[in-house]
Amino acid sequence: MANETGELVLSMQELREVARYAAESAQGVLGIFEREHPADSRPRAAIDAAWAFARGGERGKTLRDTAWAALKAARVAGTTAAGDAARAAMAAAGAAYLHPLADAHQVKHILGAAAHAARAAELMAGGDHAVGADHLEQARRRATPIIIDVLGRYPTAPPGGGRVGQLLRELDDALRAAT
Repeated sequence: MANETGELVLSMQELREVARYAAESAQGVLGIFEREHPADSRPRAAIDAAWAFARGGERGKTLRDTAWAALKAARVAGTTAAGDAARAAMAAAGAAYLHPLADAHQVKHILGAAAHAARAAELMAGGDHAVGADHLEQARRRATPIIIDVLGRYPTAPPGGGRVGQLLRELDDALRAAT
């Protein structure tokens, strides 16, 4: 639904549900990063902040700060799998900032954590695309009607983004087909 200015209308409940979905996705691969960097708590802090918001917490500075910190952790992760796990955490904290603009890039706020998590798992399995597909199927099953409804208000996922972008589009397609 859009308001009179053409912006999408998103309720706080919907934003919390998007953050919950993203946090769930990132939580599943956090261990990939933590095994490589046990003393680096930045991705865990980002996921914790996303969970706190999803459970009724403030949508403020902590989410932004932990998202940026998780991104910095991803950049120095050492392996691509650990980097994608940290990016999933970054996306989880950033999910609370889904913008009410009908822009395909906003789909990354909804599905980015799941796509990065699927890629991290894939890489841990030697690049096995079947493992990524399994993660996407799990993410599809976890998507609530609210997630599917919110996603449906946006254009389809944008092109590009390498393998993570491909995973994002596959999940986007699967969720839209569920309606």
